[in-house]
Amino acid sequence: MSRGRIAFQGELGANSHEACVAAFPDLEPAPYPTFEEAFEAVRSGACRLGMIPVENSIAGRVADVHHLLPSSGLKITGERFKPIHFQLMANPGVTLEDVKTVASMPIALAQCRKTVRRLKLKTEAVGDTAGAAKALAEHPDPTRAAIAPALAAEIYGLDILARDIEDEHHNTTRFLIMTAEKAPAPPPFTQPCITSFTFKVRNLPAALYKAMGGFATNGVNISKLESYMEDGAWTATMFYAEADGRPEDRGLARAFEELGFFAEKFEILGVYPADPFRTRG
Repeated sequence: MSRGRIAFQGELGANSHEACVAAFPDLEPAPYPTFEEAFEAVRSGACRLGMIPVENSIAGRVADVHHLLPSSGLKITGERFKPIHFQLMANPGVTLEDVKTVASMPIALAQCRKTVRRLKLKTEAVGDTAGAAKALAEHPDPTRAAIAPALAAEIYGLDILARDIEDEHHNTTRFLIMTAEKAPAPPPFTQPCITSFTFKVRNLPAALYKAMGGFATNGVNISKLESYMEDGAWTATMFYAEADGRPEDRGLARAFEELGFFAEKFEILGVYPADPFRTRG
């Protein structure tokens, strides 16, 4: 078992790699091709932690992650907000005028839509931003470019043709830090916290409205509420939610007690410090 690694989805040089280095410089970033494999690396003990992107301020939530998160068996121990900057890169010696096609992850292409349209480039969707850079380095082509973080250009020996091409400067991705520990140490009481949890509403009229009522009457802010299907069944709607505070806080404890009358399969996925970016971003 290695206790010095942190798992992420993608190739070396991805935004997730940069997030790992920034948050945990003492851990070795460990790339995995899929989110499922990254989760499994943490669950099996091959990695101490996982750095998983869950949503972007422009493109919305990251596909698959919210479906995998509740069933992962992992706990959330932290969050990180990372400003995202994308670079247009190509093989050494290539110019902007040479490039006809650009490859990247669909979410990255969406975040750079204006620049891609202005340059009249064809797009090619691939599984990972840094993977596009790696493929270009392995198979040089003067008509192709990749959209990836600056770290990818450094790792794969590519030239940056245009810097910070994201459409919006407030482009930010939120990451969750995952652990296989069943009962991770709670954060200090001096820190504002977030509690993530899942639940399924009972088959009663206005059940969701009633389930959420306890949070309103007890003054608890719900910062996220998203639905997803359980095992593909349309009648088994589950909810992933995030609330300000920690379960032992008086207001949140009462809200959870009231939630129990109208919901089932309630599970707390994590209690963790709120990233300061929430108040300054």
